[in-house]
Amino acid sequence: MADLEELRARLEGIADELADAALDRLREAAATGGDAAEERAITRARRAVERAVHLLKAPVAEEVPEEFFD
Repeated sequence: MADLEELRARLEGIADELADAALDRLREAAATGGDAAEERAITRARRAVERAVHLLKAPVAEEVPEEFFD
């Protein structure tokens, strides 16, 4: 099994890929006059991955503030 640092690094890479995908969808929507709903969904997924990265960085005993999950 991969160690947590390796998993955290992979998740950071995924968050970066999701950010790129969201920007691509936003550009497409702007160019075609379309809806940016897909971009919003990708951005929500990126934020969820970023929360996971944060949780893997935080010490186990540390509590994550409630507003982090908003």
